[in-house]
Amino acid sequence: MSVRRFVASWMMAYNQLGRVVHDADAHIMETPTWLFDHADPALRDRIRPLELSGGSELKQTGDPAEQLADLKSTFELLAQRHASEAYRSTEAAEIMSRKNFAATGSFVAADRSRALDLLGFSSQLVFNTFHNRRLRDWEHSGDLDLAYGAARAHNRAMTEFCSVDQRLLSTCYVPLVDFDRATSMATEAISMGASALLIASSCPPGHSPSHRGLDPVWAQAQEADIPVVFHVGGTGDLIDPNYFVNGLPVPPDFHGGEENFRSIDYMAIAFPPMQTLATLVFDGVLDRFPRLRVGVIEQGAIWVPSWMRQMESAFDAFHKHEDRIRSLRMRPSDYVRRQMKFTPYPTEDIGWITSQAGPGVLLFNSDYPHVEGGRRPIERFEASLGEATDDVRRRFYSDNFLELMGTPARHLAAA
Repeated sequence: MSVRRFVASWMMAYNQLGRVVHDADAHIMETPTWLFDHADPALRDRIRPLELSGGSELKQTGDPAEQLADLKSTFELLAQRHASEAYRSTEAAEIMSRKNFAATGSFVAADRSRALDLLGFSSQLVFNTFHNRRLRDWEHSGDLDLAYGAARAHNRAMTEFCSVDQRLLSTCYVPLVDFDRATSMATEAISMGASALLIASSCPPGHSPSHRGLDPVWAQAQEADIPVVFHVGGTGDLIDPNYFVNGLPVPPDFHGGEENFRSIDYMAIAFPPMQTLATLVFDGVLDRFPRLRVGVIEQGAIWVPSWMRQMESAFDAFHKHEDRIRSLRMRPSDYVRRQMKFTPYPTEDIGWITSQAGPGVLLFNSDYPHVEGGRRPIERFEASLGEATDDVRRRFYSDNFLELMGTPARHLAAA
């Protein structure tokens, strides 16, 4: 047994299932200058630091260099607190209760291996926290240099953070707005070591995500044996904002603010991936690329069984009239089961989802270190799995993830 695994078992990791667990949704917490620091110098003056709760954005007045230095100093002090004996003396017991910037390894890359040991997870697929909406908005801005330059900065930062431990699998963003640049960006991301290509789960500007001009992107992902993944946050507004003009106070979200999503947004969270995935099926993308795999992350899964049936209904209704549907070699649900995986929310009944959609479509996820993921995701998932067989559980916690990830996960399966 390796020293790391001995220490992890001695410290009583959060995962006490006695089985391998891979985490399909985890995050880093980006510091305010994270993207700025990784951007090409010519682009940096166009990427303003993040505004985090409590106010950390670069102000419009004063010396920008001094203000950037102040921001960096703030997080250097927080990193020192994470390195203190007082912080580390209780982190094993508090690994699931410390959230966001307070969590072990949330923004200090060197600490993330220790977090994995304390969690007891064999790997994590890692996403950004604050940048999906920004990347999507830049993709829709009409400024291709900014859209692809910001994506490049994001991808550098992600792969750098994840390089500290082979169990950390990085996601690299590919804007689909321009066919040639999307192809080049996919090539670049794969050469950086991307474990997955992250794309918006809504329609890119000007064309469908199923457009033949994007086939080189799918071809590269298939050849590299890595998945394409969607993640919540990159779709713009989920619903008409007038739904919130209801004469009532605006309720706080999970983070205590008004900037994230609440119950009404939640009802629409599945719409973008439902439409995009159906388009990829009906327009033959998954038929042309049978080894291309798609992961739908942090957008729920309770909708998947009814959506599969809706596609089956559409297939039967339009089969006689649409050549593209007649040319498909399988029925829609077959493509879902062969090539798609989904992360459920811990409040969803995964036992029911599995019984309806099959045991091969769901992925365990913790959302670490986000508040929304809760403190006891394993316990909640176990409760809804109920009397499910060991095979169903093994698929949920491990095998489905290894199938989705392909080559980047081979060393994990052998460990």
